Amino acid sequence: MIGEATADEHSGVDGRTLRGHRRRAQIIEATLAVVCRDGAAGVTHRTVAKEAGITTSLTLYYFATLDDLLVAALTSVTDGYTHRIRRLIDDDEDPLGGLARLIAESGGPGRERALAERELSTLAARRPALRTAARGWRDNVAELARTRTDDPDAIEAFVALTDGLCTALLLGDREADPDHIRAVLTRALPGA
Repeated sequence: MIGEATADEHSGVDGRTLRGHRRRAQIIEATLAVVCRDGAAGVTHRTVAKEAGITTSLTLYYFATLDDLLVAALTSVTDGYTHRIRRLIDDDEDPLGGLARLIAESGGPGRERALAERELSTLAARRPALRTAARGWRDNVAELARTRTDDPDAIEAFVALTDGLCTALLLGDREADPDHIRAVLTRALPGA
């Protein structure tokens, strides 16, 4: 109604800005869908636009280069992990168990998304623009490990272990066992 402010007006976000945020998120989700289906090599502005049901010029408006698009997609995945790991650190009575369940998703319902993230992270070895975003998972896992130990070698080993467990699940053909993963994670951290 006229004269009534919307929640967006109260938060300082106008409709055009909100639509821009939604469009950007739509393009990022389409990029991840393309990576899941065709791998990172399948990502072009045209394939992403087709996946999103928009014009190629819109993808170029929001993401001028393919690196911009890939960085945004990988950052989106990393942000999701950051939020989940932060909750484990702050709220979970058993952060290692929570991390084990998160890792187990790589071999189950989150397999396609984890495979896309892994492919984008591997691509970062060749494309420096992706490296900061690719380090996100490792940085978050290290932060969780630091809640259990201040030994830098143990933290580094723990991070490498989580990477290895995720990769093993993606290469495996059986369902992940979160209890087994938790037991392996526990052995890697002294005093956990």
